[in-house]
Amino acid sequence: MTFMRTDKATTAVVSPPHTARVRTHGATAVIVAALVLAALNLRPAITSLGAVLEEVRGDLGMSGTVAGLLTSVPVLCFAVFGVAAPRLARRFGAAAVICVGMAVIAVGLGLRPFAGGTALFLAASAVALAGIAVTNVLMPVIVKRYFPDRVGAMTGLYSMALTLGAGLGSAITVPLADAAGGSWRFGLGAWAVVAAVAVVPWLVMLVRDRSGAAAAPPQVTATGARITRSRTAWALAIFFGLQAISAYVAMGWLPQIFRDAGVPAGTAGMLSAVTMSMGVPLSFVLPALAGRMRHQGSLAVALGAFGVAGYAGLWLAPAAAPWVWAVLLGVANSTFPLVLTLIGMRSRTPSGVVRLSAFAQCTGYLITVPGPILVGALYQSSGGWGLPIGLMTALLVPQTVAGVVAGRNRFVEDELRPG
Repeated sequence: MTFMRTDKATTAVVSPPHTARVRTHGATAVIVAALVLAALNLRPAITSLGAVLEEVRGDLGMSGTVAGLLTSVPVLCFAVFGVAAPRLARRFGAAAVICVGMAVIAVGLGLRPFAGGTALFLAASAVALAGIAVTNVLMPVIVKRYFPDRVGAMTGLYSMALTLGAGLGSAITVPLADAAGGSWRFGLGAWAVVAAVAVVPWLVMLVRDRSGAAAAPPQVTATGARITRSRTAWALAIFFGLQAISAYVAMGWLPQIFRDAGVPAGTAGMLSAVTMSMGVPLSFVLPALAGRMRHQGSLAVALGAFGVAGYAGLWLAPAAAPWVWAVLLGVANSTFPLVLTLIGMRSRTPSGVVRLSAFAQCTGYLITVPGPILVGALYQSSGGWGLPIGLMTALLVPQTVAGVVAGRNRFVEDELRPG
């Protein structure tokens, strides 16, 4: 049985707590597999391209300006296309939209190898990124809907899979290309197969939900005050955007920082890999820990402190202990799974998570867009890394403050109530 809870700010259809847990072990396994496979496909479209970008540029006659645009297109696409996720979820259901999103990713990645020029390559990339964008927004919704009492643990699981997918995209694309005679087209196109495989468990989920509608958690709908009135929503958006700046700067510029300090190119690449790989175990540990805490602000403070220490090392003596700085920054850049966990915890209902996730991620990515560009401009104008590192250190202050505010034990629905 369901009941209606009504106030002036929010109208929602809410299910009793036990409803969401009326599932067989087989159904739960399918949902977990769907989450993990979807997460694995949310970053290889980006990281696989970085691994063979030089070959792609040479083959397609791509200018340096366009190549630079490719590095900023993902964040922009996430902000633009992610806005559509709540409307699509209300109309078709979050699981159905993610299922189509996986198919769209597969189509976009499958088209990229057949691009004969830059325009088609960019268009195919945008198609894949559109599928990633809506899935980014809706993954916390699936966790909230099917695992309302295990938000931290399940967010950790798919965050770990997301981080693993990013690393695999960077690590094995070149070997795949080499196995096909040095063809970057095969190296990039192979990821379309992984996305196509991810469609299967989502289809099974949809069939199960429709055939066992009495046992499946009902879709919930909500209307009410604009989420922009919520301080917690704004704190999450700022927290999300600033941590993403740090992550994208690390992915794009950290190897160059080490190389400019005299670290060999091969070692610099390994240091960057260490920074990224730190996110794999922490993506599981941090959300699980956050789920057990009443106030998660202390985690934001701790991660910010790791970032300050890492940037201080890069500024004072980058070549003295580069492995230490890489590990410290890897811990600091594990803020992403914490943000995803907070999105799932700061709303009472799956429909509230849809609104909050869309707002926090889309607004956050808009905040992110100028960050890596500004860092590059400061590096070019100053001829060194002092100013860029100083900027990144300074941004940790508002990031930590936003994290503390977002970590309070509050719900956005409560903040939207009048009076």
